[in-house]
Amino acid sequence: MNIRTERNDLGLDKCIVHGFGVVAASMVQDAGCVCGVGFPIFLIHGLSCARSGGWDGDLTLTVDLIKDYELILEDDVALQSITDCGNFTLDLGGNELAETNNTALGNSNQEAPKQYSWDKREKVDPKDFMLTGLKNETVGRLPGKLNGQQFVIQDCENCNIFVFDHSATITIDDCVNCRIMLGPVKGSVFFRDCKDIKCVVACQQFRTRDCKKMDVFLCCATQPIIESSTGVKFGCYQYYYPELAFHFKDAGLSIFNNNWSNIHDFTPVSGETNWSLLPEDAAVLDYVPLPESESEFKSVRISTEASRSIVPLTKGGRRKESDESCLFVFFAGDYTTANARKLIDEATAKSFVLIQTKEVSMRPEDVNRVFQNNADGLAEWITKGPVVALELNGDGVVEACQSIANEVFNGTKIFVSENKTTSSRDVDNFFNFADMQMGL
Repeated sequence: MNIRTERNDLGLDKCIVHGFGVVAASMVQDAGCVCGVGFPIFLIHGLSCARSGGWDGDLTLTVDLIKDYELILEDDVALQSITDCGNFTLDLGGNELAETNNTALGNSNQEAPKQYSWDKREKVDPKDFMLTGLKNETVGRLPGKLNGQQFVIQDCENCNIFVFDHSATITIDDCVNCRIMLGPVKGSVFFRDCKDIKCVVACQQFRTRDCKKMDVFLCCATQPIIESSTGVKFGCYQYYYPELAFHFKDAGLSIFNNNWSNIHDFTPVSGETNWSLLPEDAAVLDYVPLPESESEFKSVRISTEASRSIVPLTKGGRRKESDESCLFVFFAGDYTTANARKLIDEATAKSFVLIQTKEVSMRPEDVNRVFQNNADGLAEWITKGPVVALELNGDGVVEACQSIANEVFNGTKIFVSENKTTSSRDVDNFFNFADMQMGL
């Protein structure tokens, strides 16, 4: 859309609006006036086409419009859709329409109500989307209170903060000695100038800057980043509340894409370690307690048990206990997530360990590259959506997974490593591909 103003031969300003197949020209008596055309409302300086006391004499507006086009003018003036309009001349002096091919315009002398796009938006109070300057309090937001909005936490001390909703981004600044639980965040979670923080976080991107002593139970779709921070410890996300699975979906996050232990330190110091992993048996409740029974969050049913966690508990970057791993892949179907959870339950019941998981889309050429000699017949299975892959570890895990596949998932579209000789290659091929796809 291009808008320009010209001076015509009569010394009047003419506003030309160019759109897709649309030219609207008006002769106005006021320099710099932008005149827009919509159906059934015409706007001049936000006024309808009814005669205004601010105009002297008559003014003729001639437009040439196409069918079904919506003009959006500068200064956020949103005009209504143009539908079935023809050529016409409108006299703003109060006279009848001189020419029209559109009988739906109604009475031009009757001022129509003006409504802009921002008038239709629900009014929000910025205070509803921030917590600031609090001390020794239990605060936060219940499900449905944020609905994907941005959120800010700042200058809080010795607080328990619970955000049981999904959001766009969250920044946490200048907080000390706080326990924080954040529902799924579609974008980034950024801690700045914080100290002695214990938190549970699920997000697309995680970052800290100028922070000290943080314990983080994390689910992060990308590589977590720390900068100018020390004493940061990471563990795998473990949390549940009834709406959490829906909040993950609303935030566009997969429960299977968790890079919680793959940390990048922007500012490493030679001979020092700025980050480490929490003990493998670390329990969330030892770091982030449940809300007090008298708080507003008492009705939220919470569990921090690993077996009930929405995000599968993975070993991550910790040293594997066995040299034998198995790749188990579920191709898209109606019960992919449920099947993956069932496999985890079956495998862990046999004392095998879940190392990592990924959910990623594949193309036919990817199938050949990843599965190599086993690619025959798999290409047609990737057309329905992304695949979910799991690496399971332990002595005898390949044979056990083959048995589980035959007994539990017979008829399900899956891939399982055939033997322990090639299983390590299967794991490396798939997860190296997935990491490249995700830019890790």
